[in-house]
Amino acid sequence: MADHLLARYAQLLVHYCLNLQPGERLYIKTTTLAEPLVREVYRYALRAGASVDAELEFREMQRIFSIEAGETQLKQPPTLQKIAMEEYEAYLHIMAPFNLHEDHNAISADKSALRQAAMQPIHNAYSHRTASRKLKRNLCLFPTQASAQEAGMSLESYEAFVYSACCLYDPDPIESWLQVRQKQQTIVNYLNNCQEMRFIAPGTDLRFNTKGRTWINSDGQTNMPSGEVYTSPVEDSVNGVIHFSLPAIFQGKTLEGVTLWVENGFIESWDAKKGRETLDNIFHTVPGSRYFGEAAIGTNYRISQPTNNILFDEKIGGTVHLAIGQSYLQTGGKNNSHIHLDMITDMRQGGEVWADEEKIYEKGFFLAL
Repeated sequence: MADHLLARYAQLLVHYCLNLQPGERLYIKTTTLAEPLVREVYRYALRAGASVDAELEFREMQRIFSIEAGETQLKQPPTLQKIAMEEYEAYLHIMAPFNLHEDHNAISADKSALRQAAMQPIHNAYSHRTASRKLKRNLCLFPTQASAQEAGMSLESYEAFVYSACCLYDPDPIESWLQVRQKQQTIVNYLNNCQEMRFIAPGTDLRFNTKGRTWINSDGQTNMPSGEVYTSPVEDSVNGVIHFSLPAIFQGKTLEGVTLWVENGFIESWDAKKGRETLDNIFHTVPGSRYFGEAAIGTNYRISQPTNNILFDEKIGGTVHLAIGQSYLQTGGKNNSHIHLDMITDMRQGGEVWADEEKIYEKGFFLAL
């Protein structure tokens, strides 16, 4: 990646995504592969007057921990991460994987339960403080060979894809994201005055209510790239059927052709062309997984194809997605779960979105609002 693009990326993250101010504390979590970007973020964060702490994982760090850690170690939450989630003003998570599949099946169910319990207070602090923006959070990605291979691209092509999606080739990336914010605000203003929603597409006819909930303008501050509007449906209001036409990934396992049948918010039955056993395990064992925590519409038309990375795939312009499991507190959602699994439906071939019995979206685009 060219140095000038690294500098642009870092400035976008520091000044737009996190809006760092003098005296604020920034916690960076990533891997050693992202060191070139971390250097530039560190530089511009210091210039902004912030203090910076960074945690860089080395190769197979999580896998080794999963195998070797005993009960005492599993119960001990990571000290710096705990302090950061509870006290710091900003958190930057840069995904930069060595191997996207190295951790899967490395930890037993008993160990996993111990670790989840130990991490729960950190997750709770994170959820509440990011919802109020007391903790300014951004999730982004530094392209690595592992991510490029998962997307089916060369590293060079994948870098270009990522940086285009982030508007880094534009004359002024921050101005580009401000324009995204303005355009999407028109959409959320409209949707926040509606209550009854309906998604229609091949194999899909799903209704839900958003009374008392808030649609959020995801404009690149919490995710980079972004480009979506989202809410949490009233939990018991979801009815109908939805077919997810794009693949999803859960703990390294691919789900394809997923269809869910829903009655009064509860997922009564399901099917999948691939990954049915994974769905069976989720729905039979994970509390809160049979209700929806999110409904959203992707608006980033610079992203046109799935890459097996939900940070990008859920933003594809011309798609909608729903997530089973945990709600977002900032939307008013009330569903609790330790998973949040997004699944995506392509609306570009005849899809429609209706709000209060009026068609507002067709074939992947909003109509005039």
